[in-house]
Amino acid sequence: MRYLTARKRAEGKGAAHHGTEHHWYMTVSGAGLALLVPIFIFIFGRALGGSYEEVVATFGRPFPAIITGLVIVVGLRHFVSGFTMMVEDYTHGTTRKLLVIGVITVSYFLMAAGLFALAKIAL
Repeated sequence: MRYLTARKRAEGKGAAHHGTEHHWYMTVSGAGLALLVPIFIFIFGRALGGSYEEVVATFGRPFPAIITGLVIVVGLRHFVSGFTMMVEDYTHGTTRKLLVIGVITVSYFLMAAGLFALAKIAL
């Protein structure tokens, strides 16, 4: 026998039972991106217009490489989470599944390609 009220069972959960976790993930990743992106724009702006050797030297240092890697990973994970939520709200059936699978596949490919290119520059 359950002694929880309906309100207590539903507290912190949405209809899909993961609304609170999704909200916090989006909030934390958004705050992280709000801090990372201006730093990345400053680093990228300083490297913009330089010769190949200057750009490699800039992104070959640890701090710019770490910031760039974090922007790639956190930004694409944030994108996937938001896109998945949007698709779940507005599409149904097989279209929903294909769109979610497609965006996850593309985002992981972009993460791998970005980190691989960054590793090639840093090494």
